[in-house]
Amino acid sequence: MADEQQIWDADTARRYDTPGTGMFAPEVLGPTVDRLVALADGGAALELAIGTGRVAVPLAGRGVPVTGIELSQPMVDVLRTKVDEATIPVVMGDMTTVRAPGRFSLVYLVFNTISNLLTQAEQVECFRNAARHLAPGGRFVIELWVPQLRVLPPGVGATVWHEEPGYLGIDTYDVLEQRLVSHHVRFGEGSDAQLFRSPHRYVWPAELDLMGQLAGFGLESRHADWSGAAFTAGSTSHVSVYRLLDEERTPSRTGPLP
Repeated sequence: MADEQQIWDADTARRYDTPGTGMFAPEVLGPTVDRLVALADGGAALELAIGTGRVAVPLAGRGVPVTGIELSQPMVDVLRTKVDEATIPVVMGDMTTVRAPGRFSLVYLVFNTISNLLTQAEQVECFRNAARHLAPGGRFVIELWVPQLRVLPPGVGATVWHEEPGYLGIDTYDVLEQRLVSHHVRFGEGSDAQLFRSPHRYVWPAELDLMGQLAGFGLESRHADWSGAAFTAGSTSHVSVYRLLDEERTPSRTGPLP
């Protein structure tokens, strides 16, 4: 399996942005940025795996000072076509270990990216690195999908999670190792097709909460999306907000947005 730098190469970076559609659609980005502005609460934000700046650029445009950490230089090269280093500084390296200068009121990790860390130990270290960057009482926000193992029939190792003309999304599972590989197949004319694959370690919400506890966080809220829809047994994704705990621990809740 290719490592992350091979996956997020120059070709992937060139094709990553889809302005106005998909995860770049206003109805997706708008609520995301609105919520992060509120959670930053007037302070600075750090984005782990900042990529091409899908979220960071509009967030900075709303007046939130944003710094990024990123492993892929080609992704940052695309970001630099949008904003300069003074506007959004980026520290290159692994989001489990690299330190960015300063203290932040908010660290965030969006679009399932914590699952790109392929071991439980790495995912725990990601929480710990987020904690190292936060001021007392700061927040760490993770957007992540809920593993859809209930739709996986016995003896079947793959699911089709999306299909539309010209595109097919397939996940293959290794339930013993808690791993999956997402296969994104785009079809052209005739027999032409393009395949992009990415490996992931899926994480249940309860396991994610335990990782947070190990790093000194408490769950502050969990919703099904950035707009604050209730998280239920049928939810396919979640936005979880963790608060760096002081000596006095705060209870977790699923109520109104902050």
